Amino acid sequence: MRFLYLLGILATTAVVGIGVWQITETPGMLLKEAPPTVGPRPTPGETVLITVQAGESVQDVGEKLEDQGVISSALLFRVLVGLEGYQGKLVAGDYEFEKGMPTAEVVERIRRGATAPLVVTIREGLRAEEIAELMEAKKVISAADFLQAIDGSYDFTFLRSKPFGANLEGYLFPDTYFFSRNLTAEEVVQHILETFDQRFDADLRQEAAAAGLSVHTVLTLASIVEREAQVADERPVIAGVFLKRLRLGIPLEADPTVQYALGNDPQSVARYGYWKKDLTQQDLEVDSPYNTYRRARLPPGPIANPGLDSITAVVRPAQTNYLYFVAKADGSHAFAETLEEHTRNIEQYGGR
Repeated sequence: MRFLYLLGILATTAVVGIGVWQITETPGMLLKEAPPTVGPRPTPGETVLITVQAGESVQDVGEKLEDQGVISSALLFRVLVGLEGYQGKLVAGDYEFEKGMPTAEVVERIRRGATAPLVVTIREGLRAEEIAELMEAKKVISAADFLQAIDGSYDFTFLRSKPFGANLEGYLFPDTYFFSRNLTAEEVVQHILETFDQRFDADLRQEAAAAGLSVHTVLTLASIVEREAQVADERPVIAGVFLKRLRLGIPLEADPTVQYALGNDPQSVARYGYWKKDLTQQDLEVDSPYNTYRRARLPPGPIANPGLDSITAVVRPAQTNYLYFVAKADGSHAFAETLEEHTRNIEQYGGR
């Protein structure tokens, strides 16, 4: 029994040691290995090209990365690959890395085959201008070039329902992208549209068409759902409410559409940002085709760029009798079938 007890302590100590090793990247502490030689710190932004060949061993890849100054320890690289179970899963390719990168990030990039160095994550619900600013902040392309590029013409079948002259608002699919340096704005947008084509695929587009919904209509409604829904499970319910209101000719009365209209005014953006939080009665009366309080139909196009869950919610909405909903303090919504019930919810939870 004492032997088993000691064995358990040793095992626990080993696990904790490996965890510390992963966090601190100090393998010498665990194996009594001499720490890496301290030399000149890598120049910020200094890059190197590393070729990972098909069939190359984890050890060889790690040593190559260490020799070029990308990581501090080839041994740590091997351990992380082993702990994550990525043996045999490293993707061959020509990678551009900055020197002195965290080893875990390097491992993940090679596992994903992310050869390009510029990483941009487009979150669900951003409008085009916000994505443009993100592209510039990540040094991919300038915001101005991006906004000009989304006004261009691209050859994808899913764009056929997009009104002539409308830009690509709504079609800029939220995802994490890896961009090479020195891409043109058109190449960046092309890559985003290719991702859209893969994620909102032909089968789902066909399902939408069978429900009488064009791609542009789906994206327009999904963008509103994306901005309204804070709870994932509510997306299909909210989509169902909006679709029912459209069929009955009832205005959607969706605050995000008014926020989008206000976000087209530079003065409003300078004062409140792209999404003004507290809307006034005067805001709700703004004269805009995007104001769904004044118009009993969809806006002319998307107000943001929705993710796949919101798109799917519109194609496969929940079947309920709800016609109304009001937001609660926790971000969820209280749904109602009648105006009387909705009025009680407003009194209880506030809002409109």
